Amino acid sequence: MSFLKKIDNLSRQSKRLILLGVDFLMIPMALWSAFYLRLGEVFPNDISPLAWWLFPIAPLASIPVFIKLGLYRAILRYSGTQVLTTIAYGSILSALILAFAALMLGPIGLPRSAFIIYWLLCMLYVGGSRFALRGLLDYLDRQSHPGETVIIYGAGQAGAQLAGILLKGNEYKPLAFVDNNKHLHGSKLNGLPIYSPNRLAEILEKHAVDEIFLAIPSLDRSAKKRILNNLESHHVYVRTVPSLEDIVTGKANLGDIRDIDIEDLLGRDAVAPNTNLFEACINDKVVLVTGAGGSIGSELCRQIAGLKPKKLILFEHSEYALYKIHQELLASNHTDLLPLLGNVQDYDYFHHVLQSEGVQTIYHAAAYKHVPMVEHNIGEGIKNNIFGTLNIAEAAIEAEVETVILISTDKAVRPTNIMGTTKRFAEMILQALAAEGGIVHTQGGVASGTRLAMVRFGNVLGSSGSVIPLFKSQIKNGGPLTVTHPDIIRYFMTIQEAAQLVIQAGSMAEGGDVFVLDMGEPVKIDDLARKMIHLMGYEVKEKKNPHGDIAIDYVGLRPGEKLFEELLIGENISGTEHQKIFRAIEHRRSAAEMRDFLSQLTQGLETWDEQVLVNTLADCVVEYQAVHSTSAQ
Repeated sequence: MSFLKKIDNLSRQSKRLILLGVDFLMIPMALWSAFYLRLGEVFPNDISPLAWWLFPIAPLASIPVFIKLGLYRAILRYSGTQVLTTIAYGSILSALILAFAALMLGPIGLPRSAFIIYWLLCMLYVGGSRFALRGLLDYLDRQSHPGETVIIYGAGQAGAQLAGILLKGNEYKPLAFVDNNKHLHGSKLNGLPIYSPNRLAEILEKHAVDEIFLAIPSLDRSAKKRILNNLESHHVYVRTVPSLEDIVTGKANLGDIRDIDIEDLLGRDAVAPNTNLFEACINDKVVLVTGAGGSIGSELCRQIAGLKPKKLILFEHSEYALYKIHQELLASNHTDLLPLLGNVQDYDYFHHVLQSEGVQTIYHAAAYKHVPMVEHNIGEGIKNNIFGTLNIAEAAIEAEVETVILISTDKAVRPTNIMGTTKRFAEMILQALAAEGGIVHTQGGVASGTRLAMVRFGNVLGSSGSVIPLFKSQIKNGGPLTVTHPDIIRYFMTIQEAAQLVIQAGSMAEGGDVFVLDMGEPVKIDDLARKMIHLMGYEVKEKKNPHGDIAIDYVGLRPGEKLFEELLIGENISGTEHQKIFRAIEHRRSAAEMRDFLSQLTQGLETWDEQVLVNTLADCVVEYQAVHSTSAQ
């Protein structure tokens, strides 16, 4: 075995010389075997002595042919069907050369059929020697790098291709397939047995399985969720291949194994966009996105760029965030892009941008939205979330922008924190402007021609501050996972779906609309944490299982945080053209009232009197009720 290892460590040139030497032996052996099979004698006496000249001629004529065909340039370890094709062509040419040489030697008493047999045996000996050597090298690799033992869930085309990829490498060792199709049970694929999912526990008990790869990219999320719920009880690390959409669009390859995504656990299937709604506010229009470098803003930019706007203006306060999204969009599409550094609190500059660029649609995503951070920076939260929104809306009215959509949050409903209260305040500004016109910068009394609306939704997966990447990091570091409260519940939606629904909702705006998105079923964060622990191959460490791997620490609600988030203030709601978008009918304040509240906030900011600021917010947003951090018992 050590001799083979030494061979494996040789240079490429040395290995080619070895293969040349092997072929110098295999080709004459194939010719001798052809003589034996055709004439039935080891040393036939009925042929002319001249026939023995064919034995040195065979390798001397065949080897240059194989060299010309590139046989020795192929890497033996990864050789496949292309090498077999090369050997077949080379063997045919070799047989023809030998037949011509036999003709030139004169009558030698050798039947023509012997050359056909030689052609077949040459393919077998030359090709077989290579695959035998490759098998030895693979065996050495497995001995030195055994790899992780895996089970592939899904014996379809994706599973078969994945197994082929894994079998060629050293990192993973496929053990078997598991598939729900009972007609496949008991058969084999790529040399691996196919079992029923009901036998999974038996297989895991018998073999030391490191991971399960879910290889059914065509599954919708609800079906994938059912499979993952079944796999969760086995406490084996589960990973998956990319979705069919990512594979088809070139975003990922079948061999790109990744961790289970939270959207797989939620089982929420996105609804395809309504084309008319999707394009109405964007196609051939000048569109501006504030907060373009943020998690929501950047996804809006990606979606908008694909809908053929006349121009897309990226408005962002952070230089790095603006650079990053601008470079990404430059590389992926041909949209006319304009990256602008700016602050939504600068009314004059923003108004200048709208007028000079002829902006027609604004998606206002710029906001401070991290609850504890705004709780500790009340003044800055008010300036950015409230006065920034006021500037955007009134500058848009003055510049006669067609549509302004405010990206709001479920935390604006009966808020228990400053962030949610500022967002509800911002909603009320837009409602007042839509009904009566200007408040501060523009003249009031008449509703403007600018359509002002807001879209309210819950947590988006992958946004900044999301709990999912935090949990993954904590699991990989050995825990514990930090959950604020065992009963805390949140709504979740993928960032792509949220952006699509925001764009479609904006197309239905009439003025002062509050759109709410169907967020699906709420998710208990404690259950989510446990699922992630189990599907990454660990057990929860707790009182009833003290020998588990990863603990969950309940750290108590943070300042301004509540157990349940809501999307509606009242019960008045109506449907829209889109099945997942609803229009909420909620109370409003007049422009005069909003003007008074804004004046009080301005005074509080000038004196840095936080109590005045909080009291003013509470007077305006009557549902606001501050809560204090509590520790879970």
